[in-house]
Amino acid sequence: MTTSATPTEQLQELDEGTRRAWKTYCDTLQSLTGDAYEQAELESWRVLQHELRRLEGSRRRLTRASG
Repeated sequence: MTTSATPTEQLQELDEGTRRAWKTYCDTLQSLTGDAYEQAELESWRVLQHELRRLEGSRRRLTRASG
C-alpha cells in the first residue's frame, strides 16, 4: 500500500486487493474438475482466507488511525 496515499486512496487499494484475491481464487479453480478441483480448492480457500484476513487487518488499522 502506498504510504503517501490519502486514507480514502488506501481504502480503495485495499478494496482492489480484495477483488484481486477473489479473482485469483476463482482463476485458480476455473478450469479444474473432479479430484483436481477438490484438492486445489482446499489450498486456494486457505490462501484466500489468509489474504482476506490480512487485508481486513490493514483496513481496521487504517480506519482506527484516520478516525
